[in-house]
Amino acid sequence: MVAQLEFDRQPNRSRSDVEKKLDGGFIQLTFIAGLAIAAVLIIIILTVGWKAIPAFQEFGLSFLVESAWNPVNDQYGIWPMIYGTMMSSAIALSIAVPLGVGTAIFLSEDFLPLNLRTILIFLVELLAAIPSVVYGLWGIFVLIPLLRPLGKLLNGTLGWIPFFSTPLAGPGMLPAGLVLSIMILPIITAISRDSLSSLPPDLRQASVGLGATRWITIFRVLLPAAFSGIVGGIMLALGRAMGETMAATMLIGNSNKMSLSILAPGNTIASLMANQFPEASGTQVAALMYSGLVLMLLTLAVNILAEWVVNQVKAKYD
Repeated sequence: MVAQLEFDRQPNRSRSDVEKKLDGGFIQLTFIAGLAIAAVLIIIILTVGWKAIPAFQEFGLSFLVESAWNPVNDQYGIWPMIYGTMMSSAIALSIAVPLGVGTAIFLSEDFLPLNLRTILIFLVELLAAIPSVVYGLWGIFVLIPLLRPLGKLLNGTLGWIPFFSTPLAGPGMLPAGLVLSIMILPIITAISRDSLSSLPPDLRQASVGLGATRWITIFRVLLPAAFSGIVGGIMLALGRAMGETMAATMLIGNSNKMSLSILAPGNTIASLMANQFPEASGTQVAALMYSGLVLMLLTLAVNILAEWVVNQVKAKYD
C-alpha cells in the first residue's frame, strides 16, 4: 500500500520517442490490415463479377427467375437453387437460434457450477471442429433413417400443406437443414455467450435491486443489451449455412427441380457450384460465376437487413 502511494505521488512519466514510434507503427499496421481485408473482398467480387459478365449479357436478370439448368442446351436459371439456399438456411436458423441463444443464457448465468459449465462450453465449441464431411456421413447413415417415419407422418397428416406435399424418400431439404443447424450452433452459442458475459455486472445488480426476477432480468435487460452481438453471431452463422458445400451436397439431394416441399430433394447455390465446376466449360463457367455473385449479394442483403434490425432495436432501448 505504501509503495502504491509513493507511485501515485510520482509525476507522470513522459513517453519516450521509441514508444511513440511503436504506437504509431502499430496504428498504421492495423490500418493496413483493415485495408487489406477490404481489398481482398473487393478483388474477389471483381474477379467473380468479371467472369460472370458473359452469362449476365446472355441471360440478364431472367437468370434469377428461370428454373431450367441444362448445360447441354445452354439453358441456365437458378431460382430453384436460390429457394433451396434460403429454405435450408431458414430451417437451420429456426432450430439453431433458439437453441443456441438458450444455451448461451444457460452457460453465461450461474445455473451450474463453474467446472461443469467449462465442460459444457468445451463440448459445444467442439462441434465446430468436426469436419463437414463427417456431418454429411452422419446425416446419410443416421439422420435420414431416423427422419423417414417423421417425414411419412408429416406427409400423411399435413400433405395438403405445400411444404409437406411429398414424402421423404432420402436426401432432401429437411435433413440438410437439420445438419446445418448443428453445424452453426457453436457459432451462435459462442458469440451470444461472449456478448452476455461481457455485459457490466451493474446491469444485473440494478435490475435485481429494482425487484426484477432473474428471468425478467435476462429477457428485459440482458438480452436487449447484448442484442447487437447476438445478431452478429446469427448473421455469421447464416453466412456459414448459406455457403456450406460438402454437408449440403451430401444431404440435400442435388435436384435442380423446383419444389416447395421441405421433404423433397433440392439444391443450393454452393452445392451447384461444387458439383459442376470440375467439368464446366464455356458458358457454364460464366453461369456458375454468376451464381456465386448472386450468393454473395444475397449474403450482403441479409447483413444489411440485420444491421437495420439492430439499429431499430438500439433506437427503441436507448
